[in-house]
Amino acid sequence: MLNFEFKNPTKILFGKGEINKIAKEIPNDAKVLMIYGGGSIKNNGIYDQVKQTLSNHELYEFGGVPANPEYEVLVDALRFIKEKNITFLLAVGGGSVIDGTKFLSAAANYKGEPWEILKKSVRTPEGEGMPFGCILTLPATGSEMNSGYVISRRETNEKLSSGGPGLFPQFSVLDPEVVRSIPKNQVANGITDAYTHVLEQYMTSPSSADLQERIAESILISLQETAPKVMSENFNYDAAGNFMWCCTMALNGLIQKGVVTDWAVHAMGHELTAYYGIDHARTLAIIAPSHYRYNMEDKKGKLAQYAERVWGIKEGTIEEKAEIGIKKMEEFFHSLHIQTKLSDYVEDYINTAERIEKTFTERNWLGLGEHQKITPRDVYKIVEMSY
Repeated sequence: MLNFEFKNPTKILFGKGEINKIAKEIPNDAKVLMIYGGGSIKNNGIYDQVKQTLSNHELYEFGGVPANPEYEVLVDALRFIKEKNITFLLAVGGGSVIDGTKFLSAAANYKGEPWEILKKSVRTPEGEGMPFGCILTLPATGSEMNSGYVISRRETNEKLSSGGPGLFPQFSVLDPEVVRSIPKNQVANGITDAYTHVLEQYMTSPSSADLQERIAESILISLQETAPKVMSENFNYDAAGNFMWCCTMALNGLIQKGVVTDWAVHAMGHELTAYYGIDHARTLAIIAPSHYRYNMEDKKGKLAQYAERVWGIKEGTIEEKAEIGIKKMEEFFHSLHIQTKLSDYVEDYINTAERIEKTFTERNWLGLGEHQKITPRDVYKIVEMSY
């Protein structure tokens, strides 16, 4: 097991009705900005709950944060924060809203051009971000219990990330009741996103960190078993709770401690979202199978372990089990109506691999993956395999 440090200060308020507790988590004299997306919170009752709960606070609001949070929209929010002297941010939404709020937390006191934070991957130290809390409305990204975020900039077709120890939410409300009103295609995206988050931290090479490995496998199995229940038209509170907690546990930092991690799938997937607007989770499902097949020699041990422990595959050589593991992964995505080829989403895809190779070369991203050995040319071949 590798050396590591682990600190996660986010307080979780899990369960039905926990939104009512947030007034006690926010200073009474705070100037609060509620940040949300397209307005679904006004249809599912969450908006009214927040307004009522914070009726004794000085509360402002900023709506319209899009999926794949857009830099220009967030710059408008940043101006509002400075104009009203906001002191506390409240993200009410899914990963996009929470990621956007983290960027605002980082940018609120930043002295330079806000885009530098992403372009230069400026990390926000502990105590320097504007304090914020979250009310999760769409389980998927795990952003409610980690300190990382991803922001898009449409005018330059970029999707970049940053973070830092100063960007953990002070609290996050996880109420499984929100799953009741989520469209099934978004539930499928959430399952796929969380599942791939685990794979990025697990599907590397066999390690001695047995507990992390077993927790990762447990999250994958739980997602597989919970998926049909949360995809059903009949709402199941317990299944919704398991789904929500799996998404949080998949990326709160716990399972990546003491092990090497990959994240090349996300790097490639982000480009597909930037170019074509494909849902983030679906880009991961496009790239992951080809990535694992292309890197079979390095990953076959863990792929075989995945097949054995997660899917119960006991027969065959390591190579045979590894390939079965990839096929089972694809079948799982397909069971969610998530397609795994780029050609399923766009017609004009022929130059995509070349375009991403060029982009990574220009960014000096010359070595991706757990061993930093995946070159831009390897990326070209992986993306081409994903057509």
